[in-house]
Parts: sequence; C-alpha cells; structure tokens
Amino acid sequence: MHTVKTRFAPSPTGLIHLGNARTALFSALLAKHFQGTFLLRIEDTDLERSKEEYTLALEHDLCWMQCRWNEGPDIGGEYGPYWQSEREAIYNRYYKKLEELGRAYACFCSEEQLNISRKVQRIAGQAPRYAGTCRHLSESERQQKLAAGLKPVLRFQVDDGAVIEFEDLVKGKQKFLASDIGDFIIRRADGAPTFMFCNAIDDAFMHVTHVLRGEDHLTNTPRQLMILQALSLEAPIYGHISLILGSDGAPLSKRTGSKSIRELEELGWLSDSVLNYLARLGHYYVDNDFMSFQQLAEKFAINNLSSSSAKYDPQQMLYWQKTGVAQLSNDAFWHWISSDDQFSPDIIPAALRDTFIQAVKPNVIFPKDAWHWANIFFANDWLVNPAQEESLQTTNPNFFNTALAAADTHGADLVAVVNAIKENLGVKGKQLFMPLRIALTGEEHGPELALIGQLLGAEKIKQRLNDATLLLK
Repeated sequence: MHTVKTRFAPSPTGLIHLGNARTALFSALLAKHFQGTFLLRIEDTDLERSKEEYTLALEHDLCWMQCRWNEGPDIGGEYGPYWQSEREAIYNRYYKKLEELGRAYACFCSEEQLNISRKVQRIAGQAPRYAGTCRHLSESERQQKLAAGLKPVLRFQVDDGAVIEFEDLVKGKQKFLASDIGDFIIRRADGAPTFMFCNAIDDAFMHVTHVLRGEDHLTNTPRQLMILQALSLEAPIYGHISLILGSDGAPLSKRTGSKSIRELEELGWLSDSVLNYLARLGHYYVDNDFMSFQQLAEKFAINNLSSSSAKYDPQQMLYWQKTGVAQLSNDAFWHWISSDDQFSPDIIPAALRDTFIQAVKPNVIFPKDAWHWANIFFANDWLVNPAQEESLQTTNPNFFNTALAAADTHGADLVAVVNAIKENLGVKGKQLFMPLRIALTGEEHGPELALIGQLLGAEKIKQRLNDATLLLK
C-alpha cells in the first residue's frame, strides 16, 4: 500500500464531543497503523461561528487524546495553509477552471423560486432537486441579472446520465445516479465556498489517501467525486463509519449522555480509558485487553469497522475507566488525583502516601473519589453521616464495647480486632464487618481493613469506636 495519509477536518464552532472525537481517533489510528501521516485541517469558512478559542480547544483535546497530527496549523507542511479561510485563492482557481470546462454556472434563482420548484416536484412525486433553470442562460442574460444587482451562487453542472460508483471502506459498493442529485451549489452568493467543494478540493490538494467520516456524509461523496473527476484530481478512498446512537436510538446528543472531550478531561477521565472505549465503538478488536495508543494502532484494521450503528454504553465506558485506573503506577496515580485543584495533597502525610494509594486505588474511578477517602481517613472533623447512624442502631449493643477492648489490646491491627469481636460475640459476615466499617469510615464497603488500620492509627480507631458507642446510647 502507498503511504497512507488521513485527516481530521473539524469546524471550530464548538468543542469536540464523542462522535467527532471517535472520527479523529479512527483516522489517527489508521495513519499510525501504516506509519503514515495524520493531517489536521481547520475548516473555518463559517466566519461568523468559527472562533479561535475553539481551534485552540480542539488542538488541546486532540493532544490529550494522543491524536497528534504530523501536518497541520501549528507545525505546517507542504500543502498549507491549513485554515480554509486562508485558501480562497486556491478555491477561486478551481472555480474558474470548472467554469472554463462548462461544469459550473451562475444561478440567480431566489429562495422563493426554489421553494416553489421543490413543491411542484413533490406534488409530481419526484425527489426535489434543482431544475436547472439557470443552466442555459446566455451571457447577455447573465450580465443583465448582474447589472440588476442580483448576486448568484455558483452551481456544479452534473452529467445527467452519469452513474457514480465507488467502493466504501466500511459500507462496500455504493451507486448513485447524477440525475437524482441535480446541479448543486459550490459557492454561495457571498462568495464563500460550500463544504462540498472546499472539503473535496483540499483533500485532493493535500494528497489525502483515506477519509474516514460519519455515515451522515455518505450522500456528499458522489457530489465530491464528480467535482474531483471534472477537475482531473485524485480522490481519496472514503469510509463512512456508523453513527453513535444514544439510549433512545437517535444519534448521540448531550441529552443522551454525550460529553465534550474537555468535560471528560476536567471530570478526571483518563485519556487511555477514553481511547480504549472509543476505539471499540464501531470497531472490533480480537484482543480485549487494555491497550496503549500504540497498541490500538498496531491492531487497528479497516475490515473491523462495523457498518452497523454503535450504541453508547456509559457502563462500558466506566469499565475502561476502572481498568485504566488499575493500570496506573503509584506515581501516575498520585499525579492524576493531585490534578484536581479542589483538594490539597497536603492532607495526606507523606509517610502514608503509598499505603493510601494501595488502599484506595481499587475503590477510585475519578480523582474526587480519592479525595473522598482522604477526607475519611485524615480530616479532623470527620463524622458518620445520618444515614449510617441509623444503620448502626440495629447493631448489637456490646459490639463496639468489645471492639474498643480489642483495640486497646491490638491497636491499629484491625484484623486482630475483627477476630476478637468474632470470638467474643459469635458474629460473622455482614453483622461483623459492616458496623465496624461504618464506624471507622462511614462507608459499608471500601479498602481492606488491614490498610484502613494503618491509615487511621490506633488513637483515631479508638476515638471513632468510642463515638459509635455513644450513638447507640
């Protein structure tokens, strides 16, 4: 295979969400798999909605996702500029060529005229498409309309008898009739290029070999292939990946759980965890192990892209987050939880840091969970919450007196304290462990008791057991 070059071409009109993040990831993995080039292009022709802050945000988010581009805005390349707003001269050159070839013409039809035409076509049982009204205007007729102040759009003239066929990387053989498409707009009345046109021109000009994009772009592809063919430009190979659906069966949205990559980062999601989830959302991996970006790229296969819609599963995403946390070294875990600026690492004594990490890591999904446990173990104003107080009311009245006596003997060795309670009171299972856990941590489940003992220390254990005895009086 020739050198593979993929691209991600977002519009900087908002933050990247899971859907377009997955498109970027698949494109980056495909390029990396073949040691090719991953290109970033900023499609900012919508000048009103495009903002520099969104460009900076998407660059940050792509780096967080480890989808670092080899060619693009900040690092340049042979085929720049990489902002479409700076490529007007290139588009104008190709507009002129299409007009010279007789494949583009000025259209002066008003929106009102177009609406009437579409209505007539629907009544006749026809698919609405441009009727070709301005196709055969004479030069004098065009000049008259221009002199009257009318501002035309530029339409691409399709070959009505043409059949557009291509092999989609994901969906297989595709076939479209040009007569069903009709002449379409490639330049707006204000001179701005349409997505249809500049996206195709840039892919060819930048020598992009493979384009992975959402299946909602499938009907754009025959139009873009006609443009490129008319200009004798080489087209990329297209692959239209399935959309991500929410729980309601509709495309994933904020309402059904979609979050921006920025939100995920701020909530404490691990980059590797998000990648492991997204890489399997519409793509099959034989190996279900937790993998690095490099490993995901090595095992990425176009043939494993699914043509069926992928369903967003928040529980599955949490599974990869838990798995990712478990993979972290102590240093990486500490750095991760310390990134939450709402809490100070100083609450945890340096001598107990490794013990704390060992204790809480299996019970942590996000940094806030670690700090919840830090407050339990080290905050001086810690109290059992009212709900747990109520739970303790059913405990054997002698339970905490027995526990206190055992703590006087065994100190912070909670395993020995548990054995003493069990031997003296004959309790076991939930009746043994739950009251002790609630009294010491305010939680029914959590770290191993042996580690809890080391973190609390003998004095704090006795203090909390004594407080628990008072709750039962």
